[in-house]
Amino acid sequence: MTAHDPEQLPRLTDAEKVGLTAGDGAWKTDAVPRAGVRSVRLGDGPHGVRRPHEGAGLSLFDSHPATCFPTAAALGASWNPGLLREVGEALGREATSQGIGVLLGPGVNLKRTPVGGRNFEYFSEDPLVSARLGAAWVAGVQSTGVGASLKHFAANNTESRRYGVDAVVDERALRELYLPAFEHIVTTERPATVMAAYNKLNGEHCTENRWLLHDVLRTEWGFEGVVVSDWGASWDRTISIPAGCDLTMPGLGRSDDRYVLGALAAGTLPRDALDRAAERILALAARHGRAGRRFGLRARQPVDLAAHHELARRASAAGTVLLKNDGGLLPLAGTGRVAVIGRMAAEPRFQGAGSSHVVPTRVETLLTALRQERGLEVEYAVGYDGDHDSATDAQIAEAQRVAVAADTAIVVVGLPETYETEGVDRSHLRLPGAHDRLVRAVLAVNPRTVVVLQNGSPVQLPWRHDAPAVVEGYLGGQAGGIALADVLLGRAEPAGRLAETFPEHYDDHPVSRLHDGPATLEYRESLYVGYRYFDSAHEDVAFCFGHGLSYTTFDWSDVEVVEGDGGDPAHPEIEVRVTVTNTGKRRGVEVVQLYVHDEESSLFRPEHELRGFARAELEPGESARLGITLDRRSFAFWNPAGGGWMLEAGGFELRLGRSSRDILWRGRVDLAGDGGGDGDGDAAVVDAASGAPRPDPYRSPSRATGFPAAAFEALLGRSLPPNLPDLPGGFTLDTAIRDMQGVTAARILFRVMHRQALKTLGAPPGRAVDEAAGDVVAQLNFRMLPTVSDTLIGRRGARRLLRVVNRLAKLGGSARKGRAARRAGR
Repeated sequence: MTAHDPEQLPRLTDAEKVGLTAGDGAWKTDAVPRAGVRSVRLGDGPHGVRRPHEGAGLSLFDSHPATCFPTAAALGASWNPGLLREVGEALGREATSQGIGVLLGPGVNLKRTPVGGRNFEYFSEDPLVSARLGAAWVAGVQSTGVGASLKHFAANNTESRRYGVDAVVDERALRELYLPAFEHIVTTERPATVMAAYNKLNGEHCTENRWLLHDVLRTEWGFEGVVVSDWGASWDRTISIPAGCDLTMPGLGRSDDRYVLGALAAGTLPRDALDRAAERILALAARHGRAGRRFGLRARQPVDLAAHHELARRASAAGTVLLKNDGGLLPLAGTGRVAVIGRMAAEPRFQGAGSSHVVPTRVETLLTALRQERGLEVEYAVGYDGDHDSATDAQIAEAQRVAVAADTAIVVVGLPETYETEGVDRSHLRLPGAHDRLVRAVLAVNPRTVVVLQNGSPVQLPWRHDAPAVVEGYLGGQAGGIALADVLLGRAEPAGRLAETFPEHYDDHPVSRLHDGPATLEYRESLYVGYRYFDSAHEDVAFCFGHGLSYTTFDWSDVEVVEGDGGDPAHPEIEVRVTVTNTGKRRGVEVVQLYVHDEESSLFRPEHELRGFARAELEPGESARLGITLDRRSFAFWNPAGGGWMLEAGGFELRLGRSSRDILWRGRVDLAGDGGGDGDGDAAVVDAASGAPRPDPYRSPSRATGFPAAAFEALLGRSLPPNLPDLPGGFTLDTAIRDMQGVTAARILFRVMHRQALKTLGAPPGRAVDEAAGDVVAQLNFRMLPTVSDTLIGRRGARRLLRVVNRLAKLGGSARKGRAARRAGR
């Protein structure tokens, strides 16, 4: 990070130092003109730059236009770090043109469950894919002089009660799954900031978790940048600053500075902790505080928005996954009659909902793109209503009429914004019923039907065995429509491969059966996330991790394993090389995936884990020699007893495949290991009644055994914390409003906050939007009141309001008991 003037900190007063540690409004850090300290403007988001117009505050819709690139779900499916760097560079250029010094992204949290409401913002269920793509995104953005903000640190995998829920995660799962993407990006790309998440991690809020922010992030990984809170995640700077959270955004208002200064004077906030936080923010301002001065002077920072649109088009095609193509129905010939059916073809879902929302510079639709093809005769039917939940008999009949007369029918369905949005998790994987009904109706009259999906996360496809071709378009950004036309017509290869598993049903997923309560999320599945579970448990899935078809064919040959010579056997470096040849008649993309299987381990391990991948784009007849390097960490596991990574001696099977279940080559290596071990292996699980050992669900995971609480407690090495609702009268700052609705005062507060949320976010009118906003507001707690009220309610006000609600709850409870007693007396 660029060094600032070393004399700046001594020149600052205590009040100025404290001011630096909280936002100056929603999007800027505080400036100290007297001392030459500039403010830094921060801005959303991961797939496009969102700078609200002046006075718009936290509005998601009243912002300057910017290129809307595909969301991380689509970019993750590209498995293409080079492309991600290009997108990052474009985002950096647009951020600079809009005066933004730090861009809030990328999100590299894992997709622990397919129903996560924010999954469209994340790359993968696998930490290696997330690490490689996230690092490329950060490298691209920061190459332009704009800082990145790596988020959301850490174990931020749910939207349900997200502001106060406690993620209870065992040490191995943290180290092997939930932290590695952050670790890789921090140690290789040095992002300007890391964003601490809303949730608790093993009992402590991430913004107040010294182990996470100091011991791991700074001491182990050497992070030197600024830790910033998610917006509203930091409640008390006298706790968060010593823990390692430097910058509270947007802050609880300037009046809160007096509280922090009082703690400084009293010694409860250590002066050295404040100085360290202020020093880091000064360094951030020295490097990234200049961008704000350039806003409005676009002639000095020209941005080629047309070129960025074409990049968005290319990126969307790269993340489009051909899930099924029976009989080679695709690509289309480019001539004849085509029926385009489904409102999403004309009114596409092309981006996520929530803080990542972008006002696009333009939007191209699939319907318009196909109508512009000279050789095609296109007829359109809407298929379902604008609310997506209903379709009239007349709409279905019209869809069948145009389908039966067409050579090919293209049905576009997916998830509307109200089904998946930041702030709310889904409860199932189903599409709107009207969409499924439409697909079945069209398939009944035209067997040459292509189903195109627009969604940010996996969906259930009950008709998939009947549909000859299925295309996963994800949320393809503003050029997603033309990119889909490119893929359907064969102008572009469907280059995507799934970076997440599509279960047959949500009930098949282990997380669906955990029944999390209101206080904690128990990560009982431990390492068994996504394909790690399904492949270990031998469960059927709709489409497996890594899957994706091509329009051409490939041959793999001459596989060799090259071990590094002269190195330490305890620190191996192994390269697996393979020649890939395009044996078809079209240009195409192949993604070679390398999985490692530990033949025998003292601790449980999944069936196999992705440890490397390589991508080749080849002309017909062209070959490429690809190499994938494995280091010590590729074979090691985290040893809780030793507090570090451990490589055990023994045999490992190397598996090259097109997906986690399409393995084309297997080889074997023997490694010396580094000795040691925890001496006990996995903790034994015993039956509570008989005391006899029970089968270990972590050695042999299955749908039948699941992951019982006793087994998870043995893994944690401690008892699980209570997972019960806060009782009326005992509500805390972390209690979600949804859990207070038995209290009249809380119901009134909910209605007030619901109206305020619609006003603050600038949401468009409509019943579905109103209901979705209500679901989002229901997750809020009293810690968030200063943020959602724009600091009209501060710390004291939030605490007073909480006391009032608790007092009224107790009075209401006493009144109910009195009425019950009187009824009993009668």
